[in-house]
Amino acid sequence: MGPSNPSGRDVLRRSIKGQRRDVALGALLGSGHQAGEALVPVLIGVVIDRAVTDSDTGALLRWLAVLAVVYTGLALSYRYGAWSGDRAAAQAEHDLRITLVRRVLHPRGGAEEGRLPGALANVATEDAKRVGAVNMALMAGISALAGILACAVVLFRASVTLGLVVLLGTPVLLWLGHLLSKPLESRSEAEQERAAHASAVAADLVSGLRILKGIGGESTAITRYRTTSRDSLQATLKAARAQAFQSGMVLTLTGCLIAAVALVGGRLAAHGDISLGQLVSAVGLALFLLGPLEVLAWVNAELAQGRASASRIAEVLAAPHTVDAGEAALPQPVRGAVRLSGVSLGGLRDVDLEVAPGELLGVVTTDPAQATDLMRALARQTDPDSGTVELDGVPLRDLDPAQLRTAMLVAEHDADLFEGTVHDNVTASAPDGADPEPAMAAAGVAQVAQSLPDGADTAVSERGRSLSGGQRQRVALARALAADRPVLVVHDPTTAVDAVTEAGIATGIREIRKGRTTILVTTSPGLLSVTDRVVLLEDGRVCDTAPHADLIRRHESYRAAVVA
Repeated sequence: MGPSNPSGRDVLRRSIKGQRRDVALGALLGSGHQAGEALVPVLIGVVIDRAVTDSDTGALLRWLAVLAVVYTGLALSYRYGAWSGDRAAAQAEHDLRITLVRRVLHPRGGAEEGRLPGALANVATEDAKRVGAVNMALMAGISALAGILACAVVLFRASVTLGLVVLLGTPVLLWLGHLLSKPLESRSEAEQERAAHASAVAADLVSGLRILKGIGGESTAITRYRTTSRDSLQATLKAARAQAFQSGMVLTLTGCLIAAVALVGGRLAAHGDISLGQLVSAVGLALFLLGPLEVLAWVNAELAQGRASASRIAEVLAAPHTVDAGEAALPQPVRGAVRLSGVSLGGLRDVDLEVAPGELLGVVTTDPAQATDLMRALARQTDPDSGTVELDGVPLRDLDPAQLRTAMLVAEHDADLFEGTVHDNVTASAPDGADPEPAMAAAGVAQVAQSLPDGADTAVSERGRSLSGGQRQRVALARALAADRPVLVVHDPTTAVDAVTEAGIATGIREIRKGRTTILVTTSPGLLSVTDRVVLLEDGRVCDTAPHADLIRRHESYRAAVVA
């Protein structure tokens, strides 16, 4: 979307430019509607001067017919102009959401840093909606200005003085409205930030509701959310007060302008400078001005909120990537040799490790945080502080993350499921035309399907909450196995299943991954027993490597981590 580091102004400009055709069409039709509205009091004045004053019935009927035609035209112009503006706003909002989702899901990451998922969701919904609405506001603003210009032209024809009142008064009114919108812009940005944070906290609490109930943390959670919600409420009230003040002041200034037009018109009529019909037209046009000027006040508020939301969107889009793109080519074919040389990251300290192609390796860490650090390094979520991770001799930092993930799949412990069916989740990343049944059998999903009402076609709710913890883990593992990558790294895939099921899954993993590199980062003795060898990481360093049974005999720390 435009520049690599867009500003809020860039976001607004691109949003409007992408919908320029609909905005232009809507503005043209809207201007026609406003011009028609301005003609109505003029035609009424003509009827008074040419038909009512002279008691000419034929002229009265002719001008009433003209008035009816004008009403029909302005009604149709409004209908299709508003439709065009709404379409521009909706399409711009949609495009922004797609752009934001693409940035958040970018293989090189970075957009999620320092932001909870709920906050990102709020940016992609509420902020995108406000920026999209700027297109409708722009269309309405152009139409309102066209109406004011038409009004000024008509008044000029009746009296230069009346025309000058409108032409000189309107820019002053617009300038004052812009100044009054500044507090609204800053408070609107604060409102959106607090609302996004409140949404993020709520989503975080709901996702961990079972755990909170289990540990009795409901009161703490309620207190946390109450504080966050109160902050959001205060920000919303401040923004509402700013908007009310801006609207009230603009309405007052608008009333002053209309009163000035009516006063000047009345004095001119009293002195005989304009006719009775022209006075009626002038008063009618003064009242008509209330509509366009109110629209301009609304446009000012919409632009202020749109600018605030555009700045928040720009912050996400301009977030620096966590890792560089890399320009090296992926080895073909991928043998699956993985090597860590002097890797330091988080709790890891100078880790040296080699995984042979086709090897089934177990990794045990005495500190769970170090297992997470190892997964981050292998997935290239971040590059090591020092040292290198290589795939078939090519450093991962030299590979594009998207390309890397076609060869190496890193399945995290807390992998989420998606709405759909069990079958859909398993085949989400499988090669086209691949048979998912072997992966489902190896991960024990076949047993899960037998217990579900519609088997593998049973619907799965958001994040897989309709399934038990063990069922979710097995479906997530089947999805990783069905992807059929040359290298598979799995973190604790069976913590929520019983020992008998785990033993069957361990055998299934060994069979289905035969000849391809597999790394099991786990403390499960059932899984470790089927590995070719196990690496023990203690205090962030490789302490020993040997078959599972040998490490059980050699190391107390290994026994504590695995057997306990």
